[in-house]
Amino acid sequence: MLVLPDRDAAEEVAESLEDRFGVREEPQLVRDALAGEDDAEDAQWLVVIEDPAGRLDAMALDAFAAEYEGWRETGH
Repeated sequence: MLVLPDRDAAEEVAESLEDRFGVREEPQLVRDALAGEDDAEDAQWLVVIEDPAGRLDAMALDAFAAEYEGWRETGH
């Protein structure tokens, strides 16, 4: 799962995953409001990637998310 600062970044990352990593299934985008925040402006966006075989390089995903001011998490 990649955590991004806004919807635009999340959508751009989701569109780039196939070219950069060969991800064929469309990732799921999920808005994740910060704890205690009701304002939609204070929401992070999650890009949920299915990788049951563990084919994706974790370090490469970390670097990719960082390009968009985001990060990778291994569960939610």
